[in-house]
Amino acid sequence: MDLNFTPKQEEFRQEIREFLKQELTPDFWARLSEESDDDSKVSLEFSKKLGEKGWIGLAWPKEYGGRDLGYIERLIYEEEMTLARAPIGHHHVAERQMGPSIIRFGTEEQRSGFLPQIARGEMSICIGYSERDAGSDLAAIQCSAEDRGDDFVLNGQKMWNSAHQTDWMWTSVRTDPEAPKHKGISILLVDLKLPGIEIVAQPLIDGSRKNIVNFHDTRVSKKYLVGEKNQGWYVLAGNLDYERAGLEKVNSCLLLFRELVDTARNTTTNGHSLMDDPFVRTELANLSAEIEVGRLLCYRNAYQMSVGKVPNVEAAMSKCYNSELVQHLANVGLKVFGMRGTVGPDEQHSVLGGKLKRLWLRSIADTFAAGPGEIMRTVIATRGLGLPRK
Repeated sequence: MDLNFTPKQEEFRQEIREFLKQELTPDFWARLSEESDDDSKVSLEFSKKLGEKGWIGLAWPKEYGGRDLGYIERLIYEEEMTLARAPIGHHHVAERQMGPSIIRFGTEEQRSGFLPQIARGEMSICIGYSERDAGSDLAAIQCSAEDRGDDFVLNGQKMWNSAHQTDWMWTSVRTDPEAPKHKGISILLVDLKLPGIEIVAQPLIDGSRKNIVNFHDTRVSKKYLVGEKNQGWYVLAGNLDYERAGLEKVNSCLLLFRELVDTARNTTTNGHSLMDDPFVRTELANLSAEIEVGRLLCYRNAYQMSVGKVPNVEAAMSKCYNSELVQHLANVGLKVFGMRGTVGPDEQHSVLGGKLKRLWLRSIADTFAAGPGEIMRTVIATRGLGLPRK
């Protein structure tokens, strides 16, 4: 087994690094901070620059704005972007999930209409799955879409989304209320500028923002139906595989881990560095190994996609492992720095700029966002190991 990248792939990585070095200057970050009141640092300007480079959707066919490169190249691109904390939030979800899903399930009109816009960095799409009584159990959705000739009329609500930053919503709706639970579901692409849509801010425990989106007799053309009517569960499940296969969590862990190591090395207690403590060294050494395992699980997903497969069991493995890795990292950080780790960024004795406190709070949701660990383990057991479902 050869886990090395080819010389051409390493050249591509270096090209990305040079671009990021030139673009992500202190002046750029200062300007972005002034323009945005959200910590996610979404930058339409930066997304369009990536589109000009041809790096968004680079594994897609050229006729849809892609470059026909492989998913290993896309892994390199994604890894460098996340490790540089590049502000790719405007297009990232649309590229990571919706693009491959539209290629796989969409109509030719949808492919030619949506994919080039995403590839140019112009279009953003958020996810509209969760509802008040349909979070982990996505088949329990109640948001309805009534068939009205050429349109569907939507009524209901979606939660935990980034609608305030996006143009469209990839939305699961119930098109047959009489069908069994996993039937009668359809997927619609919904323009968030349509009449009858209300976006309400939903603050989270870590201080960030998501939204509640209310639909009031919102008319959506049938040309935005993705896949077959009442067969949307299969589209939804396939879309989630692309989300779970991503590198975001493990690379975020790697970035904070590096800061944690540097801070521990430079923090003294009773005249000794924290790194002189065997407990601290052991905990950090274990974390280092765990992060590498998480990265290799993500690399496996990229390989599956590079040979034309959709990672399902593999994506469940990496999602389950890496979301729990986030919690472990937060807990280790709090053990190493004690009460200082619970201090916010603008308070006395803050450590790591308050990142540990925020990571711990955010990590509570990580193990069930995009699929709870229990469901991921069920996928691994039944589809991966062939164990019986009880």
